[in-house]
Formats: sequence, structure tokens, C-alpha cells
Amino acid sequence: MTFQLTLHLKREYFEQIERGEQEFEFRPKTPYWHKHLIDRKYKTIRLVCGYPKRGEKPREMIVRYRGWLPKIVKHPNFGNKPVHVFAIFVHDRIN
Repeated sequence: MTFQLTLHLKREYFEQIERGEQEFEFRPKTPYWHKHLIDRKYKTIRLVCGYPKRGEKPREMIVRYRGWLPKIVKHPNFGNKPVHVFAIFVHDRIN
């Protein structure tokens, strides 16, 4: 059985992906993301800009799921220290 992974993004990162400037979306290596990424079969990823209100049409795009890589990154969203993340490929846009 295959599923669609949904990732909510800040506008800045959504627009970078939309322009083709960002190849990966990072998620911290936590039990939550481990459960959602390890041994799961996804066909597509639904990238949503923010958290739209009920009834509001979300800004979204669909990309093919191409897996993820383990990485260590230093990013302002994760603090000043390098952290282990799941680097999810988001560059293969369908719509």
C-alpha cells in the first residue's frame, strides 16, 4: 500500500522549492519522523504552504517521493548546533 506524505512548510521554503532553489526539506530525527519515514512507502509528497484555514484553498504542490538521506545540518530552525535530520528529496515536481 502506498500513501501520500504531507509536509507543511513556511512560505519562504515553499517558494524556494517552487522556484527550484531547494532540493531537500529537512525534518529532525525524532521518534515522530522516524515513524513516518522509516519503512513507509510513499508515492507522492504534498507540500503545503503553511496551515490554511478551514475552507481556504491551500497553496500546494505535489512532488514524487524519492526518499530521504540522513544528514547533519546547521539550520536556524533547529538552533545553533548541528542536528541529525531526514533530508527529504522535494525537487521532482508533478504539478
